Amino acid sequence: MKSLGVILALALAGLQLFAVTVVVSSSYFTSENTLLEHARGQLVDVGTNVIQHTKWFMSPARSAAELSTALAENQVVRREERDHLEGLLFQQLRSAPQFAGVYYGDEQGNFVYVKRDGTHEYLTKIVEIGAQRRTQFISRGEDFASIGSHFDAADTYDPRTRPWYQQAKAQRTSIWTDPYIFFTSQSPGITAATPVIGFRGLVQGVVGVDIEIRELSNFLAQLRVGKNGAAFVLNRNGDVIAHPNPALLTTVGEGGTLAFPSITQIDDPIARAAFGERLTPDGVTIETQIESDFEHAGERYVSLIMPFGLDDIPWTIVLYAPEDDFIGTIKANRTQNTLIAIAVAIATAILGLALANRIHAPVRAFAVRSALISQGEIDPNEPMPRTYKVLENANTALVKEISQRKKTETEYRLTFDKASRGMVHIESATGRLLRVNTSFAKLLGYREDELVGLAFQSLLDPDERDVLTEFGDSIAQHAAFGFEAKAIRKDGEPVWISFNGIFFQADGEGENYIVATIDDISQARASEEKIETLNREVAHFSRQHMMGDLATGLAHELNQPLTAITQNIDAALYLIGNAPDRTDEVRGLLGEIDQQAHQAADIIRALRVLVRKDGNIASVFGIRELIEQARRLVLSEARQHSVELVIAKGPELEVSAVRIQIAQVVVNLLRNSVEAIADSASERRVVTVSARQVGDFVQVNVEDTGPGIAEDLELFTPFETTKRDGMGLGLSISRSLVEANGGRIWHDGSSARSCFCFTLPLKGT
Repeated sequence: MKSLGVILALALAGLQLFAVTVVVSSSYFTSENTLLEHARGQLVDVGTNVIQHTKWFMSPARSAAELSTALAENQVVRREERDHLEGLLFQQLRSAPQFAGVYYGDEQGNFVYVKRDGTHEYLTKIVEIGAQRRTQFISRGEDFASIGSHFDAADTYDPRTRPWYQQAKAQRTSIWTDPYIFFTSQSPGITAATPVIGFRGLVQGVVGVDIEIRELSNFLAQLRVGKNGAAFVLNRNGDVIAHPNPALLTTVGEGGTLAFPSITQIDDPIARAAFGERLTPDGVTIETQIESDFEHAGERYVSLIMPFGLDDIPWTIVLYAPEDDFIGTIKANRTQNTLIAIAVAIATAILGLALANRIHAPVRAFAVRSALISQGEIDPNEPMPRTYKVLENANTALVKEISQRKKTETEYRLTFDKASRGMVHIESATGRLLRVNTSFAKLLGYREDELVGLAFQSLLDPDERDVLTEFGDSIAQHAAFGFEAKAIRKDGEPVWISFNGIFFQADGEGENYIVATIDDISQARASEEKIETLNREVAHFSRQHMMGDLATGLAHELNQPLTAITQNIDAALYLIGNAPDRTDEVRGLLGEIDQQAHQAADIIRALRVLVRKDGNIASVFGIRELIEQARRLVLSEARQHSVELVIAKGPELEVSAVRIQIAQVVVNLLRNSVEAIADSASERRVVTVSARQVGDFVQVNVEDTGPGIAEDLELFTPFETTKRDGMGLGLSISRSLVEANGGRIWHDGSSARSCFCFTLPLKGT
């Protein structure tokens, strides 16, 4: 007993520990995922901030270059007027603190360049190409006053050889150069250049604006990405052009020239790990933002890679931050919560041991009393201890429960055998009949012993669906299910049955089985077939009645194309007889004849489809094509009442239904809308038909600008109508037809106008 108590106590403690662990783990992972998603959102915000800052930082450069170009092209400022040109460049440089230099070079090699030279001074470089090349340097103050100047005969600078000049001239539009090392300042930067094009379409020169990229690196150094994260910028060739540590941005290339480091070579292993192996032979090809996780030196990081998307600047920003910046706190809490869970489990084990001892007290007392009785130390007739009374009461309750269960089983067996309805037990895995009652055997003309062991499928018509498939599909959705099927009696006569079953899962290793009641519904099925036939006759009569109303209008509608055909034939015969050389006019008349003939044929085809008495055979057809045919039938009546029939544009949607029935529904709704508008004083007289896909269905809406539907009118009720000569069957028949085709129809009361809607299943559903 003691060992059993210990087991119960340990089991209780284990369950407690397991429950606490599940709660702590679930809370940890939920919080971790939430915080990591928040971290990625922060990275996106920081990346967007960097892009917007870069846009603010660089956009004025292109604007300044384009402004100077416009002034030069319109000869507001000319190269020959050196002072004016220098003054313009000087003012642009002063207006934008991020500009490193502004300049203009022309096709002859002349060059005017203004750059910053300290905090409040500027340096102008002027290269003049004349009879003799001359390069002059002029120092100026904030007020453009000259501080000093000198000439440099050794200077050989030619703007026409620089990449900014050649690229702008070749593309003949404003461009951003790839980052490069400036010739004069030997610092990394980028140039916005715009060509100056003369009246004859020739490039006269190029205006350039330099921006030193180190300002962007300074901005990244001040940027906070988590607590220990960072951001850097890549060029399209994979060079790192901006980094929080500007000292890593310059390397010595071939020939001793300065160059940017590649992402695969930069002395920042975390940056290399954040970008990963995404550098291709074509360079950096990142079109959309990429979220990823990576590990470096045993620490997990989250990263985000975003394209800049600024004009034609092919840059990419990479941001990363350690996961512990966001989830370090909850990791510490997880350890603390785990220790608390262990302490709670130990306390629970101690309490569980005491509880188990309390529960086993009656059993131990019973064992001790039994041992003493067997040794003759106490009289069996002595009053039992109170602890044993508990077991006695439990035993009495168990005996009562067993007796009640046997009684229930007996009552069920009698009910099963004597029931007036057919009842069967079927093995769900094989479909074999395990047990049948007398009523079921009489229903099919067998003896009970002949049916036990047979497959239920063998009693059905060969064309019926496999019952094992029916069982599997139904059991997967509901424990109770039902279906109808055609069975074959022993004498070969067919009989329709209704099967209503309940699935039972056997205890232990027993087989799962189905208990079902089976009724003869042959007479009900025959009545349904008669009602269906009557419904088809009523629907056909409704169509004929409708066509009687439409006959006059359709005759007028057909008369128009036929009259046009007759007139065109007379004109064609006249031209052939009197002007045989006017073949083009004859060809045009024949084309009109063909068009009018097709129009008349479409009207007749739509009329034949609607009037034809057809079987309920579903087919696949385009709903918009059917709506157009129905519109042709109602068009004449609509014109008489000055009503416009509009079919909203949209793609063709194929549905699976009985075409003639759906055509009748559409014509009914269109005629109702036209008649409603005709009886009203509405200024806008339009009926709009639209079709759209809603899930696995197509929804058709018929909306008119009429007076709407009276609140007390019960729609879709037979013989309910507001028309003086109406039958009150139109909407009722329409509902029957739509529901018979697997859809539904309703009036949309939320619309200010009158709007009827119905749905049909899409093709294949």
